[in-house]
Amino acid sequence: MPQNQNNLLLSQLNSIAEGLSETFSPFCEVVLHDLKNPEHAILAIHNNLSGRQVGEPVTELGLARIASPDFPNVVANYANTFADGRPVKSTSIGIKDEQGEYVAALCLNVDMSLFRGMQNALAQFTHVSSGAVAEHLEPGGTEAIRKHIDKFAARLASTPRSLKANERKLLMQELKASGLLEIKKAMDTVAHHLGVSRATAYLDAKDLV
Repeated sequence: MPQNQNNLLLSQLNSIAEGLSETFSPFCEVVLHDLKNPEHAILAIHNNLSGRQVGEPVTELGLARIASPDFPNVVANYANTFADGRPVKSTSIGIKDEQGEYVAALCLNVDMSLFRGMQNALAQFTHVSSGAVAEHLEPGGTEAIRKHIDKFAARLASTPRSLKANERKLLMQELKASGLLEIKKAMDTVAHHLGVSRATAYLDAKDLV
């Protein structure tokens, strides 16, 4: 690839790297590697979390790409570690030229310690005592409807409020079959939990046998 074309490509990739880092800040570092210059491969670091510097050499993964055009274009979500020991989830994307040789790479490094800290905080906040005392602040049965809806959405890798019309109809069939639609004000509970109007909920349940 002519040098001017290579520079243009790297410039465009740097814009992409900057945009990605701003979108996922402060959790994600995005690094642009110039594989044509392995001894000083790091061309740019956006949202620097690793403490590395521009001009540092290519990583082992970069060397593997330089050595073989058959190396995978995308290596996603692999375990990594910052120099200070923080756990990282990394994704490396190789960029080839017209001859099929790797000339650059975009690497995304997510600091997992931040998420694990939030996970621990949420676990502590949502922890409830396993004692014998139990109290229900709403009429019985409505919680069973909500739990069924949550489980249904989870099976589809979705959320209750993201379910599509055809998925809501299948949900209504399950609720009907389990007898949950017989609970007092069941349709109000369903509509509220799905984030739809009562009219939409009744439409979804239309023609149920």
